[in-house]
Amino acid sequence: MVDIHSHILPEVDDGAKSWEISVAMCRMAAADGITHQVATPHANDRYHYDREYLQGLVEHLQSLIGPGLALRLGCDFHLSYDNLQDVLANPARYAIQGTHYMLVELSNYSVPQQTTDCFLKLGDRGITAIITHPERNPILRESPQRVVEWAEQGCVIQMTGGALTGFWGERVRRAAHWLLEHDAVHVLATDAHDTEKRIPILSTARAAAAEICGEDVAHAMVDLNPTAVIHSQPLPYFPRPVGGTYRKTSL
Repeated sequence: MVDIHSHILPEVDDGAKSWEISVAMCRMAAADGITHQVATPHANDRYHYDREYLQGLVEHLQSLIGPGLALRLGCDFHLSYDNLQDVLANPARYAIQGTHYMLVELSNYSVPQQTTDCFLKLGDRGITAIITHPERNPILRESPQRVVEWAEQGCVIQMTGGALTGFWGERVRRAAHWLLEHDAVHVLATDAHDTEKRIPILSTARAAAAEICGEDVAHAMVDLNPTAVIHSQPLPYFPRPVGGTYRKTSL
């Protein structure tokens, strides 16, 4: 399995708090069967993203854990005006190392209609947006049809594995199931932050996904597709999403 979204670098954001925790997270991921891990520290108003400094941390962490788990650098890119201007000027700065793919996190407070144009502008600069955990976004989980539209546009949709196992609650689980059932999910990732709650485990999510959409699709979302991402290749599993109406509940 390949995990393209994790906060395993120490003391750079709200993820790992020490080198010891970083190493323990890597060991946990490797024991679960994860062979490649992308470190994706936040790039937002709260956390400054210094690519060169962070690359040094990745290399040091790799030296600590050995060859059992291959690491590379990306980022958890918050889609804001300032960030967008910077990435359009420097598209390689935020992308997953050596690829044209970039994780994009949308605000929990506002997802304007211009967001679609932002994805198009990224595409014009050679960047394919990987929209992170839309099922957890309080705006998008109530209108997941927007996510379907972005998938139709060519964006990659990444779901947090814990959304399928119930870790994030029933509303998130329902939105996650709806997106899976409508063929609007391409990658499962851990979004791991620690070794106790938000852990670097993908096998349970793979099993949960297999019950919904079958073993082949689950395998594609934790292996074939994320492997293609880290090699900057087209995704082998990229179905045409199925439209539909999302029924909101009071849960």
